[in-house]
Amino acid sequence: MEADLTHLDDNDRPKMVDVGAKEPSSRVAMASGTIKMSQEAYEAIVNNRAKKGPVLQTAVIAAIMGTKKTPELIPMCHPLLLTGIDCDIEEIPELPGFKLYVTARLHGKTGVEMEALTGVSVGLLTIYDMVKAIDKGMQILSIQLESKEGGKSGNYQRNG
Repeated sequence: MEADLTHLDDNDRPKMVDVGAKEPSSRVAMASGTIKMSQEAYEAIVNNRAKKGPVLQTAVIAAIMGTKKTPELIPMCHPLLLTGIDCDIEEIPELPGFKLYVTARLHGKTGVEMEALTGVSVGLLTIYDMVKAIDKGMQILSIQLESKEGGKSGNYQRNG
């Protein structure tokens, strides 16, 4: 079964989907991503010894900003009135690294998956930027949608 691409018009030209006729509903999306790094970089972050300042706090602020700026970065995303953004960072000492979660919420006519995914991406890039002097070989891994609620396509929950 082939899905229709909603961002193309009848002449296969790019277009922004018209959501004007849709009814607003509550929508929530959570995304996550991981950054893997050297033990030295990990310890600099958890012990607040990074020369550029508090890495994890800065990454949370960057993730929030990235979530809010999504329509400026992704061409077909609608500007949205977000009602909430939550970020959480999990330490993974055995990796070593961190997992960043971003949850975006709104009451509107389109979903917030791209906003959550963009927030994760910007937050992880900020971690990389702040400790790249210690470890240029860091890896940003598995940026993915974890769950979404609301909208015509219904709910989604990643399995595994």
